Amino acid sequence: MNKVLFFAHLRDAVGAESLSVAAAGKTVAELKAELSAQYDLPRMETVMTAINEEFASNDEVISDGDEIAFIPPVSGG
Repeated sequence: MNKVLFFAHLRDAVGAESLSVAAAGKTVAELKAELSAQYDLPRMETVMTAINEEFASNDEVISDGDEIAFIPPVSGG
């Protein structure tokens, strides 16, 4: 199993700070597409992904036990 963390508007869309999902063997892009369809997540193409607190590309493969974080771009002043 994998822990998936959501930040900012993604947390609001999912309704939870984190989920436990079976993502082992999937790429980041596959997981993004799956979660986007399931939770109607907006703008996933602009979201940064971290696996075990290190930024990851969309083609990186997720291993069992990895912690995945989806971090949308932040604007501020």
